Amino acid sequence: VAKDLGLQLLDLSDRGVRILNKGRTQYFALHGKTGHLVTAERIDREQLCRLVEKCVLRCELIVEGEM
Repeated sequence: VAKDLGLQLLDLSDRGVRILNKGRTQYFALHGKTGHLVTAERIDREQLCRLVEKCVLRCELIVEGEM
């Protein structure tokens, strides 16, 4: 994420970068030492999507301040 946004790792915390998921469970997080998007929780496709053929988890990346 840091590389894609053209930011240094320290800029992620300075700009208040955070991941928002719909729902209660936070499935994704930013790894503080690498700036990578990682899974924060076990993702169980059968529980989330059941009989849906295409399973999509959406999340938003929030960056405070101007880019």
